[in-house]
Amino acid sequence: MMADERELRVLIVEDDPMTAEAHADFVRRVPGFVVAGTCLSGYEALEKFESFGVSGEPVDIVLLDMNLTDSHGLDVAKRMNAKGYGADIIAITAVRHLQVIRSAISSGVTQYLIKPFTFTIFREKLENQRDFRLNLDGSGAGSLATQASVDNALSALRSVSSGRLPKGLIEETLTAISGVVRDADSAVSATEVATTLELSRVTVRRYLEHLVKTKQAVKQPRHGTPGRPEYEYRWV
Repeated sequence: MMADERELRVLIVEDDPMTAEAHADFVRRVPGFVVAGTCLSGYEALEKFESFGVSGEPVDIVLLDMNLTDSHGLDVAKRMNAKGYGADIIAITAVRHLQVIRSAISSGVTQYLIKPFTFTIFREKLENQRDFRLNLDGSGAGSLATQASVDNALSALRSVSSGRLPKGLIEETLTAISGVVRDADSAVSATEVATTLELSRVTVRRYLEHLVKTKQAVKQPRHGTPGRPEYEYRWV
């Protein structure tokens, strides 16, 4: 059955009950998606994932928190992929280190939601995942991919909201940088943000200047630094 002919079943894996319910509410607000279940541990997720597959109602998408109390999300993702039920995994985490993100992708994660995120970004991730599946469904199990179908599938995973940002800025990166500035106890420099997120200072400065331009942050010279003046940024 094609992905556009039925609601996509979403399994939520999150060890905090309130957060799990918030994610479930988000899923219910997006047309074409239904909550298949909610799991509060990695063990429960693997058990439920297996039972759904055996029953003939496999999960389509897994919203997987990376920091579970009983296991790491990467281990859960690897074991889910080993089952062979074809579920797409969207990782949810506050961890922003690029090495962790690379490890998640190699473990079968197709998209990444960095906390905190808005419903708009959440909805886009689900809708992008649906488009990704549609592009790869073809006309049957024996269908062969074309270069166009592969390109279309991969492009579907890119955020559509980035068009509202200046050219070259990406919504997910903006969210990550905004989170660092907002959560900081004091004003931070582009170098400090870049070190935290393992991004280049030049890239981070572009996003910080965008936050200043949109009046989400203010900047001021940092006094006492040798050499060229360095600016620091503070969330408004």
